[in-house]
Amino acid sequence: MFKQGFTLTLSSLELMKPGERGIVTSCKPHDETTLRKLISMGITPGVSITLEQCFPSFVIKTGYTRLALDKQIASAIHVRLTDS
Repeated sequence: MFKQGFTLTLSSLELMKPGERGIVTSCKPHDETTLRKLISMGITPGVSITLEQCFPSFVIKTGYTRLALDKQIASAIHVRLTDS
């Protein structure tokens, strides 16, 4: 049923290391405004992202788009880490 070597690693975006890739599993913001920002940027469950940098702000790449996020928004994004 599962391929050998299958892993499931979940992480908050703020805990990822630069170069790691993942698929957004959920967005759990502290308020409605942050949720609206995430949706307007296209950060929704199922979206593939790559963390490019984490200081001074979090920079992610999704498709051909790069976005800079503050720590509050990054902590609201939860991802499943992938190998590719």
